[in-house]
Amino acid sequence: ESDTVARLGGDEFAVVLTDLATEHDYLPVMERLLAAAADPVMAQDKVLRVSASIGVTLYPQVDADNADQLMRQADQAMYQAKLAGKNRYHQYDAARDQAIRSHHEMLDAIRQALRNGEFVLYYQPKVNMRSGEVVGAEALIRWQHPQEGLLAPARFLPFVEHHALSIDIGEWVIATALRQLEQWQALGLRLSVSVNVGAPQLQHPDFAAHLQALLAMHPTVPADCIEIEVLETSALADVAHTSRAMQACAEFGVRFALDDFGTGYPSLMYLKQLPISTIKIDQGFVRHMLEDTDNLPILEGVLTLARGFGRS
Repeated sequence: ESDTVARLGGDEFAVVLTDLATEHDYLPVMERLLAAAADPVMAQDKVLRVSASIGVTLYPQVDADNADQLMRQADQAMYQAKLAGKNRYHQYDAARDQAIRSHHEMLDAIRQALRNGEFVLYYQPKVNMRSGEVVGAEALIRWQHPQEGLLAPARFLPFVEHHALSIDIGEWVIATALRQLEQWQALGLRLSVSVNVGAPQLQHPDFAAHLQALLAMHPTVPADCIEIEVLETSALADVAHTSRAMQACAEFGVRFALDDFGTGYPSLMYLKQLPISTIKIDQGFVRHMLEDTDNLPILEGVLTLARGFGRS
């Protein structure tokens, strides 16, 4: 007698439950609502069945102080119930909602930073420890944030890891590195630069064509001056596609390195299939090789594999 059901329009309804003694008292009502919605209906000798998806929010709370906000919260929770498979209820999670909002805000900020030219590349030298010669550099992205100063990649790259925006950033990195190589070439300095490429960019069907187009815009830069670093986990996500993309790039001279080797479950077949010229051993093995006796045989094993497969 104290509760209210209202039809909002179409197939959407709102239910207001009052006088709940605890926050869990709504649970039996949700089960009854789901069961009632699922009751079969006879229509022209046919049995029709439907199901409901229910979003739940509770009051009082800190995040909402009016009916519109509560409705929005319940609507978001209903959407989560649909995503989880329908015919169920889902309670609004304020912390999760805040995390989602923060994530979207960060993506918008990163997108804006790319438009505003706020990203910069730093070049970490690669040194031959026997001769002392600088043999190349690794391009490392930084965000020159207008308020927070220089941000390391760990502060922003995880937000775009599985997002299409990572492809735009990846192409910007390659284009910027090529411009830098062109300037070094003009000064008589021939170096190779390695750039990191994530799984979404590498697995894009036009990756090789885009890379070739970027190289064509810098004709004085030899293709073998660019080395693409691929994380082992990215490369192994779709070995067949990765191998085709790498082969296509290798045909016009681009080299590949397999990064963080040893952190996953590498297969000898992958070393055989993928046209990589360099294996980068995960730094965890190298950094602790004198303290952790298990690391040294791992390193020796990887070095033996590298020699056997003719890799650096």
